[in-house]
Amino acid sequence: MRFRLARALTIGLVLATAVMTTGTAAASPTPGAPDLGPNVTVFDPSMPVSHIQATLDAAHAAQVDNEMGTTRHAYLFKPGTYGTAEHPLQIKVGYYTEIAGLGASPTDVVINGKVEVYNRCLADGGTGNCLALVNFWRTLSNLSIDVNAAGQDGCRASANFWAVSQAVSLRRLDISGGTLSLMDYCTAGPQYASGGFIADSRLPSVTNGSQQQWLTRNSEIAGWSNGVWNQVFSGVAGAPGEAGFPNPPYTTLDATPVSREKPFLYVDARGRYQVRVPAARRDTRGISWAGGMTPGRTLPITDFFIAKPSDSVQVINNQLARGKHLLLTPGVYGIARSIEVKRPNTVVLGLGHATLTAVDGSTPLVVADVPGVIVAGVTVDAGLEKSPVLLRVGKRVGKSHGNRPSSPDNPTTLSDVYFRVGGPHVGKTDIALEVNSDNVLIDHAWVWRADHGVEGFTDTERWNTNIGRNGAVVNGDHVTATGLFVEHFQQYNTVWNGEAGTTILYQNELPYDPPTQADWMNGDVEGWAGYKVGDHVRTHRLYGGGVYVFNQNNPQIHTENGFEVPETPGVRLHHIMTVNLSAGTIDHVVNGVGDAADTTRVGAPVYVVDYPVPVADSPSP
Repeated sequence: MRFRLARALTIGLVLATAVMTTGTAAASPTPGAPDLGPNVTVFDPSMPVSHIQATLDAAHAAQVDNEMGTTRHAYLFKPGTYGTAEHPLQIKVGYYTEIAGLGASPTDVVINGKVEVYNRCLADGGTGNCLALVNFWRTLSNLSIDVNAAGQDGCRASANFWAVSQAVSLRRLDISGGTLSLMDYCTAGPQYASGGFIADSRLPSVTNGSQQQWLTRNSEIAGWSNGVWNQVFSGVAGAPGEAGFPNPPYTTLDATPVSREKPFLYVDARGRYQVRVPAARRDTRGISWAGGMTPGRTLPITDFFIAKPSDSVQVINNQLARGKHLLLTPGVYGIARSIEVKRPNTVVLGLGHATLTAVDGSTPLVVADVPGVIVAGVTVDAGLEKSPVLLRVGKRVGKSHGNRPSSPDNPTTLSDVYFRVGGPHVGKTDIALEVNSDNVLIDHAWVWRADHGVEGFTDTERWNTNIGRNGAVVNGDHVTATGLFVEHFQQYNTVWNGEAGTTILYQNELPYDPPTQADWMNGDVEGWAGYKVGDHVRTHRLYGGGVYVFNQNNPQIHTENGFEVPETPGVRLHHIMTVNLSAGTIDHVVNGVGDAADTTRVGAPVYVVDYPVPVADSPSP
């Protein structure tokens, strides 16, 4: 429901552009510590709480409204305890900010206090029209929070607030001492939120509140209250059951079929920086760190080339060819030729939302048909000239799957990988994410053709300038997506051509900006489905999916189906829905089944519990 503020953001939103320059040197680094660049700040528990608080307060002030800016920053905490009962450390997290612990376990770094995101209030001098619909691009991971609200008023003291939307992840957290709220109910309405993603975390009771959709994967929760449209739990101890679907709208898988936790940086007992690379696992439930170190392998930081935005692609590729892994420090990298990941088991890890921007129509990142590559914490932006694709995994060589050197036990994995077409500048691409390899895991991706930005476009100008045909195209077999968010592309948002694919939580908004129905036609069919499974596919599973419509540029536009799949018993969709956000119409949920999501039922989803509809549930002739 971001349409409610898109105009306000496009017209006259003032963006902060302050750049933080404190680097690792500001935190008295261990001798021999790696140079992580000027936009990484490492805290030590010996530092005064007041100093840490002031640093983080200044960072939030600079980034709280900097949605389309270029500043990127990571704040890392060495093992130890931060904040006290009398003087808690209360952190607020802005755009393009990563907060992470440097322990081998989340329990090695303890924050006595809070780590929070509040609504942005866009009216009445910052007191009205408060919502979280564009609280994007921030990361919190690998630490414990002992919730301490000392000094906060009664409402703020009632929870640790994390009011966010897409491109925001919570990973490897241990939260106790209070509740976690995924909405900010302390500000004037409407308090909408449109997130989000949690993995590998042990959590107290969670208030979902106004979150429209959410995926919680491989975690433990003490409780979960309410849901709006689409709440999915996969391998979560304590998850609510799904028997009442769609009231409440819960989808629950007892175990996650394929998972791999995101790599993380940590400091060992001797003060050495390491990267832990978790192993892929099958049919798992609960957290990975309950019995000690998360299963996997450890790589010393010396095995990584630590890149800065000033480093050329040629230098980066030379280091990859020598066998180095790649750590991208925070910043925006102009990429005029592809970064090429050719060796199996290579790790590409971004800190602080490191961003690769296509230059001269390049494909910024290309992964070869090799097993075990991991790309994590990276954002890929389209540039001014049209790219064929922004991130390609495997060669596009037709239907030759099954003969590729992939491994079901060691899948190439994309974790917290985000894409943008437009927003901070003009963007053009044919496809954002193209997966051609077999046995690939997509673990949380947001693929976004921008519905607003600072380009100053009308909707019609945006439609004709910010070009993006497809968001995600999956051609490989045995590809799994846990948390796939794809929005606003100009034809099929997601096209899944590979066999034996699985998606656990899919969220889509159709484009807001088609000028006319003629601009939104698939041959003789009105519109393009938000999720398309290829006509030849014989096996596919989708658990918990939603397609939303808000044709603000022309409310008369129709889309025939939210989902389009082949009619075959092996292709099965479980708990899917469409919803109208006040303009346009989706005529059916899937393949002509399901009522219209039109303006007579704004905000009221149309659900299909299972497709194909079980015979016992089929309507009488």
